[in-house]
Formats: sequence, structure tokens, C-alpha cells
Amino acid sequence: MSDAPIEPQDYLYGVKVVQIEDLRVARGLTRRPTSTCSHKALVYDDKERRIWCSDCEQEIEPFDAFIGLCGVFSAGVKDLNSRRRKLAEAEAFQLRSRAAKAIDEAWRRRNTVPCCPSCSAGLLPEDFAGGIMQTRSAEFERARRKRT
Repeated sequence: MSDAPIEPQDYLYGVKVVQIEDLRVARGLTRRPTSTCSHKALVYDDKERRIWCSDCEQEIEPFDAFIGLCGVFSAGVKDLNSRRRKLAEAEAFQLRSRAAKAIDEAWRRRNTVPCCPSCSAGLLPEDFAGGIMQTRSAEFERARRKRT
């Protein structure tokens, strides 16, 4: 018996045929021609186990139907994420100052209004309806209050 390895012969396994579809796939192209229908109205038939488009009445590949579903769900997730982001921005811009809440609570009472801490004059909501006309530095105001 010989110790030489057995070399397989090509003719034993059939004729080598190169399919053009394999070359197309290797170049990044598809084997199947693309359709002009975008297949938005898909019908999933449980009894026949097939998917078809009710617009063009063409049978749809399961992979194409899956890609369509993934596109719908990813668009929904993007919409939810953008709404969540907008809601977070809106919550961040809400007035959350304790002082503003305290003044607002005092204005909700019927018979009383908050008073100015320095001059004890009543502060009515109408006084702030046009905006605050005069502002001054917080450091300057604290220094003035220490002196008096």
C-alpha cells in the first residue's frame, strides 16, 4: 500500500459551473429584481403561509416583509425617542424655583398678597404682568441689606 495522499479528481464531483447570480451577489448586487411596488399593504395569510401585497397582488419574500416591519418599528422608536427628548427639555424649562412657587401659592389665596421683604409693601400679580422693569445685582442687594 502506498503512503501517497489521495488527490480528489474534479470530474468525480460533477462539472464546475459558475453561476452568474453568485457573481452578482459577490459584487453586492441582488439575485432578485427589485419591484416598483413599495409593498405597504402586506397581507399575512396564516392558512397558506404566504405574504402578498394587496396593491399589486404580488407574492412578497419573507425577508422583504421582515425588513418592512423593522422599518416601521424603527421609525416608531425614533418618534418615541424624539418625543421623550422634547418632553425632557420642556420639563427642564419649567419654573421650579421654590421662591416662585411660594409667591404663586400666596397669590392663590383670596384675601392676602405676599409682601416685599425689604419695604413690606404688598406685591400684586398686576405689578409683574408687564415683566420686571428694574433689576439689580443680587450681590449689590445683599450688601445693601447688610448695611441697613
